[in-house]
Amino acid sequence: MDSPYENLEERAFWRTGVAAQHPLTIRNLYRKKFDIAPDMPVVTAGSCFAQHIARFMRARGFTVIDKEPPPGAMTPDTAARFGYGLFSARYGNIYTTRQLLQIAREAFGELAIDDPEALIWQREGRYFDAMRPGVEPEGLESAEELFAHRAQHLDAVREAFREARLFVFTFGLTEYWEDTRFGLAYPTAPGTIAGRYNADHHHFRNAEAGEVLDEFLAFKQLIEAHNPDIKFLLTVSPVPLTATASDAHVLAATTYSKSVLRAVAGTLEQRFDNVDYFPSYEMVASPFARGMFYEPNLRAVNPGGVAAVMRLFFAEHPGSGPAEGEDATGRTDALDPADDEDDAVCEEILLDAFAPR
Repeated sequence: MDSPYENLEERAFWRTGVAAQHPLTIRNLYRKKFDIAPDMPVVTAGSCFAQHIARFMRARGFTVIDKEPPPGAMTPDTAARFGYGLFSARYGNIYTTRQLLQIAREAFGELAIDDPEALIWQREGRYFDAMRPGVEPEGLESAEELFAHRAQHLDAVREAFREARLFVFTFGLTEYWEDTRFGLAYPTAPGTIAGRYNADHHHFRNAEAGEVLDEFLAFKQLIEAHNPDIKFLLTVSPVPLTATASDAHVLAATTYSKSVLRAVAGTLEQRFDNVDYFPSYEMVASPFARGMFYEPNLRAVNPGGVAAVMRLFFAEHPGSGPAEGEDATGRTDALDPADDEDDAVCEEILLDAFAPR
C-alpha cells in the first residue's frame, strides 16, 4: 500500500461521499454505535429541533417516555401550546447544557430553587415559572400554585431519568441569561415572555467549549449515578440563532455557537462507548444540503428537511416498522418542501419581535 488513503471507503472522500450524493438518498452518513430497540425507554430533551425527534420516534413505535401527559380532553394543538407531549416531561426547550445540568441537579435534590425572586416571573398579575416560562402561556394564579406545579414536575423529571435506557439530547445554544444573585440560567431572557430585565443582576453569558463539555460531563455523571445502564444519543440543532446578545453579527454568532456544540458532541462521542452522535446538523446546515431544507427565512427547517433527517436515522434504527403514511423507504408526505412550516414550539423565535422594522 502506497498511501493510508488508498483503501478507504467512498464515505471518506468529499467527491464520492458528498458531491456525488443527493441529500435525500445519501448513504453511510450515519452508522450507529449501539442498537436502540423499540422497547428501550427513551427520554428526549433539548432545543426546538428535538421535538421532531420525539414525534417521529413515537410514530415509529419507539418507547418514548412521557411523564406529564396532557389531560384527556385537551386538543393536540392546545397540548403543545402548554408544553405537553413535546418532550418526556414538561420542561420546555432546554437550549443549553447549563440548563440541563441545572434541572438534573434540582430533580435529584442537589439544588434547591426556593426563593420566589429566583423562580417567579410575573406578567399582568399572573405567575410564570422562570425555568420554563413557555409551558403555561397564560400564567398561574399564585406563587403557591407555581411551586406546587414545579414540585410535581421535578418528580416527573426524576422518574424519567431513572427509567430511561436512552437519553436523546439536542444541543441548541451557547448563549443564555443568568441571574447572578442565584447563579441560575434561564431558557430565555427575562422580559421576553414574562418578568422584567434588570441589568444589575441579569447578565448575558456565551459559553466556551470547555464549559459546555464540563457541564455535560457533570450531568452525565449525575444521571449515571442513579441510572448506570443509560446510553446517550447526541445531536446538534441545525436551526440558526434568532438573535444574539453578543457583539457579533448573528451569522458569526451562530457559527460560533454551533461550532462549539458540534465540537463538544464529537468529543463526547469519541470518549465514551455509551455516547453516540447523530449528524442532523450536517444533514441540514452543511453545503451538501444546498439550502433545500430551510424555509425562505433561512432559519426554520422545512418538513422535508425534518423527514429526510429522520429517514437517515431510521435507516440505522428502524423501530417497529414504517409509521402511518410512510412507505418502506421512510418517505412521507412531509418530504414535500411546500408543506406547512416547522411546527416546533420555540420560545427563542419570540426574539424576532424585537428586530428593527
